[in-house]
Amino acid sequence: MASHRRPKQPTRARVTVLTSVAAAAVALTAQSASAAPAKPSKDEVKSQVDALYEEAEQATEKFNGAKERQETLEKEIGQIQDQVARGQGELNDLRSALGSMASAQYRNGGIDPSLALLLSEDPDSYLDKASTLEHLSGKQVEAVQKIQAKQRTLAQQRQEAAGKLADLDATRKELAEKKKVSSEKLAAAQAVLNTLTAQERAALKDEETRASRADGQRVDLGDVKASGRAGAALAAAKTKLGSAYISGHEGPNSFDCSGLTQWAYKQANVSITRTTYTQANDGTRISRSQLQPGDLVFFYGDLHHVGLYAGNNMTLHASNPRGGVKYESMDNMPFQFGVRIG
Repeated sequence: MASHRRPKQPTRARVTVLTSVAAAAVALTAQSASAAPAKPSKDEVKSQVDALYEEAEQATEKFNGAKERQETLEKEIGQIQDQVARGQGELNDLRSALGSMASAQYRNGGIDPSLALLLSEDPDSYLDKASTLEHLSGKQVEAVQKIQAKQRTLAQQRQEAAGKLADLDATRKELAEKKKVSSEKLAAAQAVLNTLTAQERAALKDEETRASRADGQRVDLGDVKASGRAGAALAAAKTKLGSAYISGHEGPNSFDCSGLTQWAYKQANVSITRTTYTQANDGTRISRSQLQPGDLVFFYGDLHHVGLYAGNNMTLHASNPRGGVKYESMDNMPFQFGVRIG
């Protein structure tokens, strides 16, 4: 008769080992599932930061444009308001003169009812009724016509001022929006940089220093000498090597890219506009082969970055918050065209 043996039960020690292995496997699986993503490399961080700097600069140049529009509108509104104030004074004088005529007419035997109505509390609507003029003397007609003309001018000026005030309100909102976008992009860039260790940040800075020079040393600018106003602008910009890049700044101690070029040309007694988008039209566009030291050089398809051509394929520019004002090879950015001022 066949025997039926019961299978051998695992020992307590074996059970403990198996349980431990299973627990370890579960723990490893859980750790793998919740593991943080791999830390980006130094090169990946640099790429992310550069992209954020570009986006911040795009917003900065739009901010600069809105700020320039705001200043222009404020000036125009002030001029119109001055004109309205003077015009209102002239209108009051004209009405006073018409009142004097009425007084004289009254003393000489009464006042024409039409003239009396013109001098009432609400003469404006009555002035539009041309038939009224038939009852007045020649001098009175001339005075009324002057009042009518002045009223029309004031109405137009007030309407123009109202339109510009609406534009100013919209521009101020755009200004705040672009400043917010730029600040957020710069904050994001700094947060990405902060993921690097101190050693990695130092290595990144060393690499960038080798690629460009903020102190002007060991930079080969070739043999072509700068001259004229462009040369004077370039010479002025060279005195700002190592200065900080700060969005919206236009000197004398910190700059954004178009702020530096505008400041440099101002030192050469040449006035150019504030933003990259408008500076691109401040002179004659030229090709890369035509560049001379001091010419403006524009980069990126939307023209959000500008510098000064320094010679030998180098630009002197306010680069970004990390690099400040420095020399850099033009091959590091997508060149579009140059602009010769004057």
